[in-house]
Amino acid sequence: MSTHCPSTRCHSSVASGHDHGAAFDGMSAGYRRALIWVLVLNGGMFVIEMLAGALAGSRALQADALDFLADSLTYGLSFWVLGKPLRWRSYAALAKGVSLLLIGGWVLGSTLWEAFTVHQPQPEVMGVIGLLALAANVASVLILLRYRDGDANVRSVWLCSRNDAIGNVAVLGAAGLVAWLGSGWPDLLVAGAMAGLFLHSATLILRQALRELRSGGSG
Repeated sequence: MSTHCPSTRCHSSVASGHDHGAAFDGMSAGYRRALIWVLVLNGGMFVIEMLAGALAGSRALQADALDFLADSLTYGLSFWVLGKPLRWRSYAALAKGVSLLLIGGWVLGSTLWEAFTVHQPQPEVMGVIGLLALAANVASVLILLRYRDGDANVRSVWLCSRNDAIGNVAVLGAAGLVAWLGSGWPDLLVAGAMAGLFLHSATLILRQALRELRSGGSG
């Protein structure tokens, strides 16, 4: 049976006085609305930031734009599997974990490649777009804050949103350092750090999804 609690964790009392938590599966009207809002925010920011990253010549902005794309796909897939059996939701989380691995690998590889031809991106564009992206991500984090725990499907949504907020703060820091130092290295270093964050989050998602699959849950 699906859990329809408004918080991130449902608890049922037993005679011994202990609570046994059932991971929140996203089955609430509030969570569905939250997914729709963050899907719209992230989809729009992917288009804006990818264009701005190409214009500014910023690898960090492009990496962050790809994170927005991954999040948009994540939110869409998460919405689609709501209410479906745990195995379906776990497979969806696996797919999202693999996509994060691929994006993290691409960002890391392209950043290493760019290291051989370092150029200075436009810090003004990086700063303006970074602030806009940060506002969108802070809004997403606040919308999803109460849903930060749950099954692998729900948790993957939170991790992606958290990554975005961290990434945007890093992009703003890189923009400041690029302007101050007159060098493109801060941009590349931030892109590399974001790649590491993607890979770490992918590992967390994949581990939880595999645990759920091994548990044999069918609800």
